Order: sequence, then C-alpha cells, then structure tokens
Amino acid sequence: MSSNTPTTGPSSTSTNMTGGAGTDVVGGQVRTAGVSLADFLLQLEDYTPTIPDAVTAYYLNRAGFEASDPRIVRLISLAAQKFVSDIANDALQHCKMRGSAQSSRKSGKDKRYTLSMEDLSPALSEYGINVKKPYYFT
Repeated sequence: MSSNTPTTGPSSTSTNMTGGAGTDVVGGQVRTAGVSLADFLLQLEDYTPTIPDAVTAYYLNRAGFEASDPRIVRLISLAAQKFVSDIANDALQHCKMRGSAQSSRKSGKDKRYTLSMEDLSPALSEYGINVKKPYYFT
C-alpha cells in the first residue's frame, strides 16, 4: 500500500482530531467526509445484500420512486436488511427474556428458539409498528 492511499477496513481506527466537521484522521492521514462516502459507495457496489436488488426496485417502483442509479437501490436494500435484522434480533432478545423466566428442560447448548407473534409484537412496537392478532385467532 502506498503512503498516500487512505486505509479502510476494520483494522483502521477513526478519530476526529482536526475539530472540523466531516474530517477524520484514519491511519495517520486526514480524510474528508466526501472521500469516506466515495469509499463506501465503492464497497457498496461489491456487496450483495440479502434482499435482492430486483425486489427492492419493484417495491420502490410500486411506491412511486424510480432510481436511475443502481447504488441507490443497493443502499435501500442494505437499509431494509438492517431494519429486518434489528427487528429479528429484538424479537430474539424478547424470546430469551421470556424463556429465562420459564423453567427449561433443555441444556443451554441444545436450546432452539422459534419466532412467534408473542415475541415479534413487542419488538415491532419498539419501531412504531403495532401488530394485533385477528379476533378469530385469539
């Protein structure tokens, strides 16, 4: 790696030492927010999100949004993936808390969790989504 190439990745540390907005010192070099954004967009082109771009583009078009840049669709796919992942993680935490209150017959290593509405509803309500069962399922 040359000395004028900015470093990226998990091993580099970022500290805002210059006091200016949008500048960071990474690996001993000063970087602006524009350079960081450009690096992020280059990394975004190589990343394949769990939600396919075609699915994201379909729902964006149904909502009336037409993206000419495929990186925008990929970015929205990544944001949707993070949103679903956060909800699933919160539901898992609710399940674990509910399971710790109950007695368990299985050992900790053999424990398997099942996503249920009982765990999903409080996780979704944290994000402002209220889910209620229809009256005939209660």
